[in-house]
Amino acid sequence: MSTEATVDFDEALTRYDPALGFEVHIELNTKTKMFSDAPNEFGDLANTNVTPVDLGLPGTLPVVNGKAIEYSIKLGLALNCSIAESCRFARKNYFYPDNPKNFQTSQYDEPIAFEGWLDIELESGRVIHVEIERAHMEEDAGKLTHLGGADGRIQGAQTSLVDYNRAGVPLVEIVTKPILGVGADAPELGRRYVSAIRDIVKALDVSDARMERGNVRCDANVSLMPKGSTTLGTRSETKNVNSLRSIERAVRHEIERHAAILDAGESVVQETRHWHEDTRTTSSGRPKSDADDYRYFPEPDLVPVVTSRERVEEIRATLPELPAARRARLQVDWGFSDEEFRDIVNAGLLEAIEETVAAGATPAAARKWWMGEISRLAKDTEKEATELGILPADVVEIEGLIAGKKINDKIAKKVLTAVAAGEGRPGQIVEAKGLAVVSDDGPLLAAIEDAMAGAPDVVEKIKAGKVAAIGALIGPVMKATRGQADAGRVRELVLQKLGVQG
Repeated sequence: MSTEATVDFDEALTRYDPALGFEVHIELNTKTKMFSDAPNEFGDLANTNVTPVDLGLPGTLPVVNGKAIEYSIKLGLALNCSIAESCRFARKNYFYPDNPKNFQTSQYDEPIAFEGWLDIELESGRVIHVEIERAHMEEDAGKLTHLGGADGRIQGAQTSLVDYNRAGVPLVEIVTKPILGVGADAPELGRRYVSAIRDIVKALDVSDARMERGNVRCDANVSLMPKGSTTLGTRSETKNVNSLRSIERAVRHEIERHAAILDAGESVVQETRHWHEDTRTTSSGRPKSDADDYRYFPEPDLVPVVTSRERVEEIRATLPELPAARRARLQVDWGFSDEEFRDIVNAGLLEAIEETVAAGATPAAARKWWMGEISRLAKDTEKEATELGILPADVVEIEGLIAGKKINDKIAKKVLTAVAAGEGRPGQIVEAKGLAVVSDDGPLLAAIEDAMAGAPDVVEKIKAGKVAAIGALIGPVMKATRGQADAGRVRELVLQKLGVQG
């Protein structure tokens, strides 16, 4: 059978339990590379940020970047890892065109950080404890550009160009232990785990963390075990997935693909896979080597990295508030329930609401507008809420206009639509479009007279003491004033006119 055949995801889970593992690569944003003084800059002209060390020329010797070691320790601490007092680099031997030395300087049996963990909360509220085996330092490879194919991938290409600007960029690779028992939550866990790593490195400011640039890349390992088995299946490794959405989709697809292979009585091949976002499928890369195949041995040109306990504690003292602690603090400060706060996080609006509160809005008002009308506009335009051009300051300005009784909630929604359309800031739009609430009693009284004339039965109910019936008059008045009447003032005038106590 074709290895590209798949089984429905839910059906696959009736027969198999997935086992996951993630290797997340973080490019550090140091000024220079891991073992040379070449600039660590993205987007420069190809093959300009290189030195003889990066190209592996004979007679060159590497020198470890001290700032990269500090950043690696910071990251290890943020991942709840133990930090090695002494660790060393090793040579990982393999040939690939973007690896000019024919080996990668990495860490093997002596990583700088080990035995860590992260708790990952899913949309359902379920928390999954992910154990981290290691976080080790290494250097990135160069970048290949494939030409002559239909889609820029290596499949079908006739020529490949190599840019060594990325060769030697400092990396930290974070490797989990096997993650079991996640079931149908496996795809979401992949997305949220990598998202948590990205949030941490952004908070630490040790990486630009831009996935579209490859600053954060994930290798997703997937295998299946028949229900009741405790023996891990053969894994596939989908390489260098660089978007959160793609990580989730890749894990789901590989579960469906593995199930089809096992259902047919065939064996899963241990290999790397390439993810194709356009078709949401993977394709075969190369047979996946085990550690022995890389012929690791200690790097003879570098001395061990020795870090004192005192130095580790000095670095620990510089750590900023980490994302999990920040979320817990904000929930308490804002007074939101678990469900309310989880909805904000799931919507990706935590930063927007935090900035809006910092700009002067109440937490309730910030949540109301971002989770309500702004999210609705985003859905209608198929954009992210933070991509609409609506700023935290706009929400604060709208709240101020409402508090000053210059607009009401209905008008505020029109104003937000205009802001998203690029027509200006809220105050400008209200003035230019004449959207201010009608506060002149003259026009309001005229509209009230018409409404009362059209509903004499409602008038009699109000006179009889059924004040709640006044809503039947407020509606027509709002319609007559294009929604620009102050509903509270309309209510006051109706009661005054009828001589009824509110």
